[in-house]
Amino acid sequence: LLQIDFEDVIAEPEGTHSFDGIWKASFTTFTVTKYWFYRLLSAIFGIPMALIWGIYFAILSFLHIWAVVPCIRSYLIEIQCISRVYSICIHTFCDPLFEAIGKMFSSIRATVQKEI
Repeated sequence: LLQIDFEDVIAEPEGTHSFDGIWKASFTTFTVTKYWFYRLLSAIFGIPMALIWGIYFAILSFLHIWAVVPCIRSYLIEIQCISRVYSICIHTFCDPLFEAIGKMFSSIRATVQKEI
């Protein structure tokens, strides 16, 4: 939540202060203006904004429940079948090839000599 206090907006540094009467009048003016303008804006825009946000979240919930989640679940079901076929193909064709290449290169020995 957002809460703005007078000291957050108008802050006099330490050692520099206006007259106490001006400071109190400024504080009162700020506080009352903020309070009443918030009420005025809430009265004017509160119900229309509540209607707009209510419609937005209703649409968002509807799409999530009836479109997004079913699409993701059906995708996961379909991809599971495809992943099994893909895994079988990889193990059938690629594993022997890479195993043979690994055995060919396993007899290579490399040595490093440091020359001074």
